[in-house]
Amino acid sequence: MQKNTMFIEQNTGDYENGDPQKNLDDDGREKRTGTWVTASAHIITAVIGSGVLSLAWAIAQLGWVVGPAVLIAFSFITYFTSTLLADCYRAPDPVHGKRNYTYMDVVRAYLGGRKVQLCGLAQYANLLGVTIGYTITASISMVAVKRSNCFHKYGHHVKCQTSNNPFMIIFACIQIFLSQIPNFHKLSWLSILAAVMSFTYASIGLGLSIAKAASGGEHVRTSLTGVQVGVDVSGSEKVWRTFQAIGDIAFAYAYSTVLIEIQATSPPENKSMKRASGVGVTTTTLFYVLCGIVGYAAFGNDAPGNFLTGFGFYEPFWLIDFANVCIAVHLIGAYQVFAQPLFGFVESMCARHYPDNKFITREHAMDVPFCGVYYLNFFRLVWRTAYVIVTAVLAMIFPFFNDFLGLIGAGSFWPLTVYFPIEMHIAQAKIPKYSFRWVWLKILSWVCLIISLIAAAGSVEGLIQSLKTYKPFQTQNEE
Repeated sequence: MQKNTMFIEQNTGDYENGDPQKNLDDDGREKRTGTWVTASAHIITAVIGSGVLSLAWAIAQLGWVVGPAVLIAFSFITYFTSTLLADCYRAPDPVHGKRNYTYMDVVRAYLGGRKVQLCGLAQYANLLGVTIGYTITASISMVAVKRSNCFHKYGHHVKCQTSNNPFMIIFACIQIFLSQIPNFHKLSWLSILAAVMSFTYASIGLGLSIAKAASGGEHVRTSLTGVQVGVDVSGSEKVWRTFQAIGDIAFAYAYSTVLIEIQATSPPENKSMKRASGVGVTTTTLFYVLCGIVGYAAFGNDAPGNFLTGFGFYEPFWLIDFANVCIAVHLIGAYQVFAQPLFGFVESMCARHYPDNKFITREHAMDVPFCGVYYLNFFRLVWRTAYVIVTAVLAMIFPFFNDFLGLIGAGSFWPLTVYFPIEMHIAQAKIPKYSFRWVWLKILSWVCLIISLIAAAGSVEGLIQSLKTYKPFQTQNEE
């Protein structure tokens, strides 16, 4: 096998040069070359989305006391449950047990029964929803570049409306090409690039917020309890917005849907993943707290949903443009991080059901200049291309889908991030029922369930309001 190959299918029978055993791991699969650094990049790419720029809005709803406290609390919860899940990658022993390559496999090994199907439904519905949502969000960032230039040229009073659909098509074309990357093992370079982009635009947003807060040009209202009833919002709006803000913060940390797939790339698996989770969660928490607090200090109770695409800033326009380009590039990589587990699930299931179908199983070696050998699979080409097209079409039909994504997040956060990791840890460690440790783990699980239900209620209310104001043929830009 040529060492400069970029894309190589996991296939133990296709090695034509050299000793194939040197390229295989102890389980007969392609040798894992990932490290805790690449795993950290995957986590940061998955976690630090453009939602970091909306945390100022979330803090504005909760205030100086509750807002930062909720951010810190969910960082600890996410790190704790991710370490529990990392220990379940192998069963029954976390170090020497049998590997499980997907979240469903892990749940099957420890819990079994209908919980396996429930896990699959929650995980893959969430992955589908995220990829549709990222298509919309990336197009909004691309449109923001065009609108920023328009505002700079014609003034801030001009509407400068632009259709998102052409940019969704551009995003989809890029994803069709990148989706031919066979698996997570070959995705490290894209994740590292996306992680750098996320740091870049988050830092730009943070810097602009600091400059705005330090300038003291206009009076900004902030308070210990956030937006004020009777001044900024009505009593019912305060309740619904609080629910939405808590849900936004809780879901902002979640990466359990792709944790097992990331862990499978980096030996020794549980040790590397725990270290990567620590680095990833600590880094994201630092950025979340800084962007949330400084953004609230800059904009106060009038903080926009996204201060780069929502035009909390207009100047310097070239810096706003660059930040929005970084958001789009980051979402290109993040789309792949969330799509690859879904791609792998469908392809492995079809290969199991139709092992003799050459269209599904045959790999065609192609010599790509400067890249080495690429193994083309026609089923992978057709299925992944069709998936990207469908997500793009759905994004164009339902441009308010991001409101619905909050509901999907609420439905998947509790089972995938909290319930299953805790239940599998209890089964693995054989924790006695009603013992102190068992009780506090159950309390944590129930508290997070209540938070998910509250966030779901807030998302439903937001979705209803979006449907009321939605006009099918009107340009959809950032609210």
